[in-house]
Amino acid sequence: MSIQILGMVSTAYGSESAGWRGPVVDPGYLADFARAHEEAGFDRALVAHSASSPEGFAAAAHVLYNTERLGVLIAQRPGFIQPTLTARKLATLDNLTGAGRVAIHHITGGSDADQRRDGDFESKEARYRRTAEFIDVLRRTLTSDEPFDHEGEFYRFEGAFSSVKPHGQVPIFFGGQSDDAIRVGGRWADVYALWGEPLAQTRDRIELIRAEAAQHGRQIGFSLSVRPIVAETEDAAWEKADAIRRAFEDNLAQNGGGTWRIGRGENSAVGAKRLKDEADEKLVHDERLWFGVTQLTDGGGNSTALVGTPQQVVGALLKYYDLGIRNFLIRGFDPLQDVRDWGKELVPLLRAGAAARQEALIAAGPR
Repeated sequence: MSIQILGMVSTAYGSESAGWRGPVVDPGYLADFARAHEEAGFDRALVAHSASSPEGFAAAAHVLYNTERLGVLIAQRPGFIQPTLTARKLATLDNLTGAGRVAIHHITGGSDADQRRDGDFESKEARYRRTAEFIDVLRRTLTSDEPFDHEGEFYRFEGAFSSVKPHGQVPIFFGGQSDDAIRVGGRWADVYALWGEPLAQTRDRIELIRAEAAQHGRQIGFSLSVRPIVAETEDAAWEKADAIRRAFEDNLAQNGGGTWRIGRGENSAVGAKRLKDEADEKLVHDERLWFGVTQLTDGGGNSTALVGTPQQVVGALLKYYDLGIRNFLIRGFDPLQDVRDWGKELVPLLRAGAAARQEALIAAGPR
């Protein structure tokens, strides 16, 4: 695999700068959004999760049934659905919609307030231990040919078994930046998701996580989440970025001012603090990694942007590829139109650049 390009779909139109409009669940919009990703050449689309958002498995099924090739990455928080049932849900979707189109992303939760909306009052440290146990049972359920028993801190099963199996692997994504997160993700995840941080910090995180995985005899993949802001010229792209920030500021002012908390409550995530600190240091890192929206979100969420022409943004993304990133999750501030625009130039350029690097690595041979 040279590269995987991921997007993100939502059940209704909206973003920080565009605001939100229409019904919370708009089936036609979700179908159009999914098809736009497929037509633009994306491999998967993330279906995000919060304690107040539409249910992700149902939204993912709508995406899969309205496309032919596009895969989904279903975000979920361990602790609310049993891992054995989650495994059967994933395997069933895989069988109904075509092999290899379903992946899962585990979010342990950075906001205690949002966890409690769904009745979870465990500490953050306990949540990470639960995530580790959840992934262990999930993977065993997806792969075991025989019933198995399990008794752990959070789950107990006797004769656990799934008669439905996926046709191949269901990739397990994971996110988190705390020490507890690195211990869990390094041991259990297939792909470790990172926010769009500066190159030096990203290199350090990759080395740290790889070292943790190596202690368990494992290799691990990485994903980067970033928001491209693209225009025909670099000056026009920066003007577009400024307009996005002003529109976001206007939306905040209309809703009482202050900062926008993506965690829907105080966000205690280490990753959010890292982004906030980097935004406070300066708004532009590595020439075109822009923290203008991140500063207004108080560090929360996928908010850092790469600003420039398609060629410049792809060049910046390929620097992360050189660090070992093979999964790129890109989403826009004008979500549907951005996907359509990126399919014309940004996505083909990124694929071509990654393929050229992969061919060079193969030609160089083992080191």
